[in-house]
Amino acid sequence: MTKRPTVLFLCIHNAGRSQMAAGLMEHLAGDRIEVRSAGSAPAESLNPMAVEAMREIGIDIAGRQPRILDPEDMRTIDVVVTMGCGDECPFFPDVRYEDWQLDDPAGQDLETVRRIRDEIRAHVEQLAEEFVPAVKPQ
Repeated sequence: MTKRPTVLFLCIHNAGRSQMAAGLMEHLAGDRIEVRSAGSAPAESLNPMAVEAMREIGIDIAGRQPRILDPEDMRTIDVVVTMGCGDECPFFPDVRYEDWQLDDPAGQDLETVRRIRDEIRAHVEQLAEEFVPAVKPQ
């Protein structure tokens, strides 16, 4: 049996972008990709606009909790996707990184968060297809 690829979505607060990306990847790839998300300085709770934007497309992230990055996670990660954390996200040598330039949904209205969600979805679909070619966007 081959190892499932592992993707870590990383942003500062782990309350919006990284949580939406993780929910989208899990929805799209199922158990074919191991998905994690974390933050360098996690918030107390998820961004309610991110939760609502995801609910609109049938993905429930309401029960998730922001979490801090555990450096031990880095031992098994195939790719780290950073989202707007710049120098605040730690860098580990010998790990593949992608930086997705996305607006922060914090404090934004629902229409703006929908746009951010859709941008994230396009990136997630491309990454999922790379790791699991049989994954097709729905």
